[in-house]
Amino acid sequence: MRVDDLKVLTYAAEHGSLSAAARELAITPAVASVAIKRLEDALGTRLLVRSTRSLRLTTAGAHYLVHAKAALNALNQGEKELHRERQEIAGELSLAMPSDLGRNVLLGWLDTFMAQHPQLHLRLRVSDRVSDLFRQPVEIALRYGVPEDSSLVALPLKSDNYRVVCASPDYITRHGSPAYPDDLHQHNCLCFVLGERVHNQWKFGSDNINVKGNRVSDDADCVRRWALAGEGIAYKSRLDVEEDLRNGRLVAMLEEFPSEPTPLYLVCPHRLSLTPAVIALKDFLIQQLKGDSR
Repeated sequence: MRVDDLKVLTYAAEHGSLSAAARELAITPAVASVAIKRLEDALGTRLLVRSTRSLRLTTAGAHYLVHAKAALNALNQGEKELHRERQEIAGELSLAMPSDLGRNVLLGWLDTFMAQHPQLHLRLRVSDRVSDLFRQPVEIALRYGVPEDSSLVALPLKSDNYRVVCASPDYITRHGSPAYPDDLHQHNCLCFVLGERVHNQWKFGSDNINVKGNRVSDDADCVRRWALAGEGIAYKSRLDVEEDLRNGRLVAMLEEFPSEPTPLYLVCPHRLSLTPAVIALKDFLIQQLKGDSR
């Protein structure tokens, strides 16, 4: 069943002529005639009675016309709604974000953003597992690092973010602080899982240090909590622990050694995903990140 065929039927009934319907739709009379034939074949009944000078609906055609008009009106309304959502900051915003940054930083910022745009509805997915933007019901995602999938659109939010080695003052009092990256071999290092791989190779410039410890998690927030509790040393995104460092709950170490860059991106599957709501969120987060001195 083709939408264009339904349009031919409604215009033909309205004007009483296939030729008039064809002119209105900018098609040839032959194309209009084929459309009606295709529709009648699909429904298994005659919809129009035609002669060289006149056209009228059959009884079945009159009954079906009501539904054809309703279907076209529904599709037209749907198109208007989509257009409105693409012009306004409204509708549903489906967002995936990492656990630690999401829970401890972004959640409060999103509350402020939603208060500024009351017509917006938020559907949130908080996880350190990478969301499949083509298969899962997620429009956009906030991710650390450049996406491996080059087909995705990645917009930078914080390009100069990096990882920081950190531990609680209590841990440092009990176990000391590493002076060089190699000293991490003598410490309990708290690791997290990226994808299916344990991130136990910590980068410092061109050097990779293989670390080990007694705790591993696929949730970055758990790693941060272990570090706060004095259970070991963590290698965290600076954004995740900025507030803890500022307030002295965690202490940064090995800062004279260049650590791994961890830029934050807003990722979406296509340029068409950049609705006014998504663009507004991107701009809002960039301003929040600047204002937070991160």
